[in-house]
Amino acid sequence: MQLPLQITFRGLPHSDALESAIRERAVKLDRFHPRITSCRVVVEQAGRHQHQGKQFVVRLDIGVAGSEIAVNRDHHEDAMVAVRDAFDAARRKLEDHAREQRGDVKSHGV
Repeated sequence: MQLPLQITFRGLPHSDALESAIRERAVKLDRFHPRITSCRVVVEQAGRHQHQGKQFVVRLDIGVAGSEIAVNRDHHEDAMVAVRDAFDAARRKLEDHAREQRGDVKSHGV
């Protein structure tokens, strides 16, 4: 990654274990797309639900050459699982974006 990783915690205290897990997964994203220029991660504790406990939301904004990939749909009761799911979704989006840039994806003729 060319630019530093930005990690923000909202509504929960800073966690060294969570931050190190995020850093490890962010470094691995470089294998799936060679031109990542930035990565911003926001871990947020959402409001309490009536029947569920605390919900964690993880948002990723990944800058790649010429565009930005965003993942912001992951909710889970465990922050580590929410981070894992968000980075898995980001990996799939990065792979798709790299395929499109290489021209491996066929376009349908209209």
